[in-house]
Amino acid sequence: MPSGLNLSQYHMGPLVNHNCNAHSKFFVINSENNTLKNTSPILIHKSIVASVGETKSVKKLNNGSLLIEVINSKQAENIQKLNKIGNIEVTVTPHRTLNYSKGVISESEFQRDLEEDLLDCLKDQKVISVRRITIKKNGQNFPTKHLILTFNTPVLPKSVKIAYINCNVKHYIPNPLRCFKCQRFGHTLTACRSKQNCARCSLPDHDSNNCSSTTPKCYNCTGEYPAYFKSCPRYKHEKEI
Repeated sequence: MPSGLNLSQYHMGPLVNHNCNAHSKFFVINSENNTLKNTSPILIHKSIVASVGETKSVKKLNNGSLLIEVINSKQAENIQKLNKIGNIEVTVTPHRTLNYSKGVISESEFQRDLEEDLLDCLKDQKVISVRRITIKKNGQNFPTKHLILTFNTPVLPKSVKIAYINCNVKHYIPNPLRCFKCQRFGHTLTACRSKQNCARCSLPDHDSNNCSSTTPKCYNCTGEYPAYFKSCPRYKHEKEI
């Protein structure tokens, strides 16, 4: 991320997408009822090699699906035609995230430009979406110079060129997920199976809107501040992971 940029202060603008066929390298092979989970690796390997040749890697996931990394565009084309492993019917789809990368550019010259116009300048550099980061002040959102770029390649480029300006690309590091129910990191409220803990005082069975405590306490590190305090050592640790 750009030096000194605290994403907790910022808001993401609407996603601007541009349909573009990426050269995918990672594919997922699924079978109905997870039949592949109990299928012999020898049979799986023979079927894949017969279809596309030796791939870079094959990994069986916990749910029984197969994660395939291909070597070149010809293999990428052929793997998507695979519809059977042995007598098991399968479907092949590009992996949802591994074929893409996200980076941030920070250039004040483009602070007044629309995301659509920026995307039009970047589409021949493997950029498929642009989102501007905004900051909220006094209830209003203001645009910043920071732009999140999504590339249709797993390898993040070092720079991009917009008009006559070269912009350095830094890795996009999102803020850690903190559950608004239990206050732990790593999942969201909708996926939470734990009990309610207060974000302000860390005690159970109520939320911060109904908290009467005058002494804040972080649930994650027991510090004298609420769980959403951005200088919490646990938050900083999660940010670095």
